[in-house]
Amino acid sequence: MLIDISNIMDVYLKSLDRDVKPMSTVSKSYNADYEEGVFRQQRTLTEIHNWLIAYLAELLQIEAREIDIKIPFDSYGLDSATAIGLTGDLETWLAIELDPTLIYDYPSVETLSLHLIDRFKAEDSIYSHPT
Repeated sequence: MLIDISNIMDVYLKSLDRDVKPMSTVSKSYNADYEEGVFRQQRTLTEIHNWLIAYLAELLQIEAREIDIKIPFDSYGLDSATAIGLTGDLETWLAIELDPTLIYDYPSVETLSLHLIDRFKAEDSIYSHPT
């Protein structure tokens, strides 16, 4: 499968021009964990899988069913700029801080999703058992 890199770069460059909008009232009420200006919502493994698959499909202009969660991101032709853009958008969606190089440590939809779920579990443990 050949991927037209110019389309990927167009999507990425357009993403750089977007305005950051304040969180809407709807978003605040949707998230029961919104407190003191912090938007935190845990996502399920399936939600993370689906978000990553939809993101890649849109970015690559392919059908979501063509994305295999076990195949490394670089197999889809993602370059470093696109990978950092994906991580930034994921960070925004999850409302948590992520290392921009995260997808190099967890290079597939499956491994990245599992890592994020483990991170949520660890954070829950810390918040539910304050010292």
